Parts: sequence; structure tokens; C-alpha cells
Amino acid sequence: MSTTTRRLAATALATALGTAALSACGGGSGDGSAAEDSGKPAQKTVTLVSHDSFAVTDAVIKEFEQQSGYTVQVLKSGDAGTALNQEILTKGSPRGDVFFGVDNTLLSRALDNGIFTAYEAKGLDTVKPEFVLDAQHRVTPVDSGDICVNYDKAYFADKGIAPPQTLDDLAKPEYKDLLVVENAATSSPGLGFLLATVGKYGEEGWKDYWAKLKANGVEVVDGWEQAYNERFSGSAGGRKAKGDRPLVVSYASSPPVEVLYAEPQPAEAPTGVATGTCFRQTEFAGLLKGAKNEAGGKALIDFMIGKKFQEDMPLKMFVNPVVKDAQLPELFTKHGAVVEKPETVAPDTIAKNREQWVKTWTSLVVK
Repeated sequence: MSTTTRRLAATALATALGTAALSACGGGSGDGSAAEDSGKPAQKTVTLVSHDSFAVTDAVIKEFEQQSGYTVQVLKSGDAGTALNQEILTKGSPRGDVFFGVDNTLLSRALDNGIFTAYEAKGLDTVKPEFVLDAQHRVTPVDSGDICVNYDKAYFADKGIAPPQTLDDLAKPEYKDLLVVENAATSSPGLGFLLATVGKYGEEGWKDYWAKLKANGVEVVDGWEQAYNERFSGSAGGRKAKGDRPLVVSYASSPPVEVLYAEPQPAEAPTGVATGTCFRQTEFAGLLKGAKNEAGGKALIDFMIGKKFQEDMPLKMFVNPVVKDAQLPELFTKHGAVVEKPETVAPDTIAKNREQWVKTWTSLVVK
């Protein structure tokens, strides 16, 4: 990802969706003192290095600790790009045993730098095949999520206009001056939305598409917090800030979060998802090369694709499970959007072109 991850912790809602730290998981302290205080040898501690948005229910992580005998410690290291950079710099002498949070926009970079030890996780056969992007099993899929345009239901109902559903729709005259997007150079959802247009329109067509969006009054802001919590009229933050843009790039999981944190909770989410505008992100975990506790790292990766962890993720990190038999909570099934045909771009293609795509996008849309 770029300089932001998916969720920001400015408010309860932003905690669920933004890019700063979510709550730390329950087991162990970050400095190793838990293992020392308990009298356990150091190798009984397994350290997970992650971006700031990692979160898991205390009871779930404690179950792993009881089953495995390992104490879990989480080392949060900023957004996903920053965390990955630190592991590349410490290659061979990693700060932990497992790295979680590298996604398909950064995957080739991680693999090319050789920071992971190949490991075929127990239970990998339960993971849906479309998420297994590395045949050598240097990384294991853990979750997926969709970056999509969200819309303010009340705005479109009041205006008597149907909300957009596709990327093509966004360039139509009836949606002029309605869309706010994040900067692809500074924001993860901004980059994901750019990649959606690359996937849809191809290497040449995406540039023409963005020229149309610019002519149609698209607004660009630095990051998700400003776009969603200030400029978007449909969010709790946007309504308070009197945002005037009823279309925003966010996530398919945003409507359930709007319901979860509302007081009182509404019967229906105030926002919807334009399911024809989405880019799918997949996050992976990998065993770090040179890990001090390789056995513990393998056990933790196995646990992360187990049903208990997979079913805990949706209401902690607002992402979707990748295993076949995991069930989504009712909040997701009732208020979330099902994205049947998201845009995707191969990780190696992203790695080869990302920097130039962002430069070109900046010159077309921002400057």
C-alpha cells in the first residue's frame, strides 16, 4: 500500500476504516517482557510484525496461545508500505517471525526482495484458490477487501437520481462535481481506485478515463480520512462536517461500519456501494527468513487461516475471510455489498508499472 492503510482512528468509525492503529491484540507485550515474566524461554514467544491496522479479539489470540503454548507479541510498524520497507532493510535478521499485511499491490516487491521462507500452511486447501497468488507458498492469503465508490443514499433519493453503479457511470454529466477520491500517490484506497481503472480500461484507456473524470469535476484529497470523514456527505463524519460530495472512494465494508457505530443503529445503512467500481485487495502473511521462532511462526500462520481467526476478522479489521467455510457476521450479510466481479491487476504487473502509473496519474489529475 501507499502511505495510508485501510482504516483511520480519528473516531470510532475511523478506527474501523482508516489507516492508523486499531486495538492491539491481547497476548504479550511488544518488548518481550511477557515471556520473561512468565519464565518461558524466549523461543516460546512468537512475534507478528504488522501494519497498524491489525486487530484480533483477545479471546481468539488467547485460544491460540493456550493451544500452541506460544505467547503472541505484535509489533505494529506504521502503514503496510512502511512496515514492509523495514523488513526489507532487516532482511535475514528480522524483527519478528511472521509478517502480516503485505497486499497484492506490494506482493511482488516483497517476494523479489526474498524476505520470506516458503511454507505451505496447514489448512491451505480450505483457502479459495483465487486468493493463492504465490505458487511457492512464500506467503499465505489471510483476508480480502474491496475498494469501491460509496454513495450517500439520501442525496440521490432527494434528487431523484439513480446512484452510479459502474466506472463508466461516474463520467456521466448527472454525476458532475459529486465524486471525491484520494490521491493515488499518498493513499491506499486512492491507489486501489487507480488500479481499478487500469484493470477496467487497460494501459492506454485508463488515462482517457481519468481525463473524463477530471472534466466531470472529480475532487482529489490527500487521504481517506479527509475524503470520507470530511468531504463525503453520507458518512457520520461527513454529515457533521457538512460534506457536499455524495460519492467517495472507500470500501465495500463501509456501510456495515456506518451501522455498527451509529447510536441508535439504523435499520438500513445510510450509504451504498457502487459494485461496478471496485478493486480487490488481498492481504498475506509470510514466515520471515531468519525468524528466531520458525516453528511458532508456522503455527501462527496456520491459525490465521483457521476458522476461528477468519470469522473474527470481519468485525475487527472489516475485511472478508478467504477460507471456504468461514461465515460472515449478520452485520456484513445484511448491510454489506457483494462484489462479484472486482477489477484485479496481477502483482508483477503492478510492481513493474506502479511508480509510472502514479506519476502519470498525478500529471493528468492533480497538476
